[in-house]
Amino acid sequence: MQQPRHFRSLFISDLHLGTKGAQADALLEFLKVHDADTIYLVGDIVDGWRLRSSWYWPQAHNDVVQKLLRKARKGARIVYIPGNHDEFLREFCGIHFGDIEVCDSTVHEAADGRRYLVIHGDAFDMVVRHARWLAFLGDWAYEIALALSTRINIVRRKLGFTYWSLSAWAKARVKNAVNYIGSFEETLAAEAERHGVDGVICGHIHTAAIRDFGGFTYINTGDWVESCTAVVEHEDGRMELIDWPAYSAVLNAGRLPAVRLPSRHAA
Repeated sequence: MQQPRHFRSLFISDLHLGTKGAQADALLEFLKVHDADTIYLVGDIVDGWRLRSSWYWPQAHNDVVQKLLRKARKGARIVYIPGNHDEFLREFCGIHFGDIEVCDSTVHEAADGRRYLVIHGDAFDMVVRHARWLAFLGDWAYEIALALSTRINIVRRKLGFTYWSLSAWAKARVKNAVNYIGSFEETLAAEAERHGVDGVICGHIHTAAIRDFGGFTYINTGDWVESCTAVVEHEDGRMELIDWPAYSAVLNAGRLPAVRLPSRHAA
């Protein structure tokens, strides 16, 4: 088994533990080979919306929590920034639960001196803020798309194909969704400028990216429902977006992939 890769910081979001769509097994495999001094949980880690309507908590989801707590006991600093699906935790912001800090947002200073606002991002989603009924309806439709993806991928695995996300495919091709993502990215980059920092690291929209907006860096960690992506900070401050399905496919083939080190402003 490969020895864990160690990073200065690790950013993951949108695990949605408590739902059938959560890719808990994939996340456990990722966490086995990725360690960091600081781990940021950037919102929607537990899906309180779904758990309120029906309880679903298999052993794999509990194993993810235990894995993170084990990393904390071994010395990792863990910062939990609640999102809209785990908003019930926002009333505990400023409180430490053992080795886990809970805060609404924070500023991360990278090794190269660049400063990033770390925030889930739902506060800048007009649907979540002003039409919660529509957000719940969208969540229901999203759950259906994930259920269809599960069935499609059962067949794909039997045929030897890798995971494919129906909802991600649809988002990439529907004009309004593309425009929404673009607007969200620009808004978060503007928020970074307002805070006087160099960039923003967020989640929420399940679309992983590293982009430059007029000198401000927008980083989205993606999710562990569709894309299974995370962001890591190397010891020199460089940020890397890790596509776990692609990385693990090469890893399982018996050869290590080349480490991608994009420039700070590269997509």
